[in-house]
Amino acid sequence: MIQEFLYSKIHRATVTDANLNYVGSITIDEVLMDAAKIKEWQKVDILDVNNGERFQTYVIKGEPNSGCICLNGAAARKVQPGDKVIIISYASLTVEESKTHTPTVVIVDDNNKVV
Repeated sequence: MIQEFLYSKIHRATVTDANLNYVGSITIDEVLMDAAKIKEWQKVDILDVNNGERFQTYVIKGEPNSGCICLNGAAARKVQPGDKVIIISYASLTVEESKTHTPTVVIVDDNNKVV
């Protein structure tokens, strides 16, 4: 049996931009992506702490150490710069794999730097 589990998350990142005139996605600082083991083009869930929005999109690599968390395209309508978001990735694991799996949780400060 395969079940879906939390793989990683970036907890309470601050949205730095919302770009409606882009084709879609979320741009994430490459350093944060690496810390959270999130790959470019990977599907993620976005949870907006400020307004309760929950939606899915895919990831685009942002400039390293920029602190960039930018929602693009239609997703830009669901957030405001300054909102706190939780970015979640998942993994499909077997029952055996799930027994030893520990998710990666990346906590960031108000400037989207890993603490």
